[in-house]
Amino acid sequence: MSDHPHIGFIGAGLMGHGMAKNLVEAGYPLTVMAHRNREPIEDLIDRGAKEAADAGAIGGACEVVFLCLPGSPEVEATVDAILSAKGPVKTIIDTSTANPVSTRALAARCNEAGITLVDAPLSRTPKEAWEGNLDVMVGASEADFSKVRPMLDVIAGKVVHVGEVGAGHTMKLLNNFISLGYAALYSEALAIGGKNGITPETFHGVIGGGRMDCGFYQTFMNYVVGGDPNAHKFALRNAHKDMRYVVSLANESGIASHVSSSVKNNYATAEALGHGDGYLPTLADIIRELNGVPKA
Repeated sequence: MSDHPHIGFIGAGLMGHGMAKNLVEAGYPLTVMAHRNREPIEDLIDRGAKEAADAGAIGGACEVVFLCLPGSPEVEATVDAILSAKGPVKTIIDTSTANPVSTRALAARCNEAGITLVDAPLSRTPKEAWEGNLDVMVGASEADFSKVRPMLDVIAGKVVHVGEVGAGHTMKLLNNFISLGYAALYSEALAIGGKNGITPETFHGVIGGGRMDCGFYQTFMNYVVGGDPNAHKFALRNAHKDMRYVVSLANESGIASHVSSSVKNNYATAEALGHGDGYLPTLADIIRELNGVPKA
């Protein structure tokens, strides 16, 4: 449809592939940035997307740019390239999990160049990304939120306007703090139980279906007792990165970070031991092994 803006998509990885697929299938002209992992890029091209070599080329050709990147350093470098291109870009929608302090500074720089930066980080998994059923929390003015809402509705089942620029990334960090805190809590509880004759299956038999059950718990335990290695495709190095952002934000806000620092240290340890590429539920294995508890 001709009234759809030309979208550039940077970061067609685990989450981004499904998001970009849904945008192009909704009729948005889409240009995706090249990546060494060719499979998602080739799939998107087959669906009608074009390919650009780098962020500068995207910035020189598109009106709206979606970012789905590992963190603030990558977002900052990419926004620099887009600004340098001095192209038709009017809106940048950053769906990465990033540091709100960086986001607010970038938004100010973009504003000076006549570009609106909106933070719209994601919750849920690559499965929901593919289905167009993500949860999105958006930091933007009311007017800017109204402009980007139609595009976000294509990738998400739930879109919540949480405040001004930076509020989306703040809320996302709080969301991840809770989920990553759960993972650390489950892992330690399972290790204590394992040392004292409580198998993961017994643990799950009591907690599952009870008051302490939740969607995240079910996903986590789909690996621990279900044996599904892809139950939650979220790397431990990304968990460590997110928790560093949480602790940094707490420190900058003058908030005592007793719990967040403790949670962060679980992931710092996991990555230092060489497990950064492992998926989140494998934290249970790492904590069990560090405590000398044999596998049940």
